[in-house]
Amino acid sequence: MKTIRQTATIRGATPHDIYETIMDPKKHTKLSRQPTTVSRRVGGAFKVGHDLEGKNLKLTKDRRIVQTWRANNWPKGTYSKATFAFARAGGGTRVTFTQTGVPDQFYGEISQGWRDYYWKPLRKQFGSRGPEGR
Repeated sequence: MKTIRQTATIRGATPHDIYETIMDPKKHTKLSRQPTTVSRRVGGAFKVGHDLEGKNLKLTKDRRIVQTWRANNWPKGTYSKATFAFARAGGGTRVTFTQTGVPDQFYGEISQGWRDYYWKPLRKQFGSRGPEGR
């Protein structure tokens, strides 16, 4: 199992903007371009298209989201833990992201997926022109 660590600065967005984009089903659907359901309560489930699913472990409004997370092509019953932390930074929001328990064979695909399907679209949506998420 591997750990993904990435940071992305989303200029023009507040921590509230980013939190809501991830936690609001309509906003998340627009971001991911896949039908998304997201519960706003701890213990509640989320699902992004047919590809991703998990549950909310901890929610601190506008500050932190901690979820179990899995892709549908992972071994059955295998879940990782994804943590999004939000802080004001440089005219926007810095997202500090950590995902632990990623199966080795999916590390590259999942790591790149966060850049392609979350950080880039968020930057585009909020109009930032920052460097790539690391």
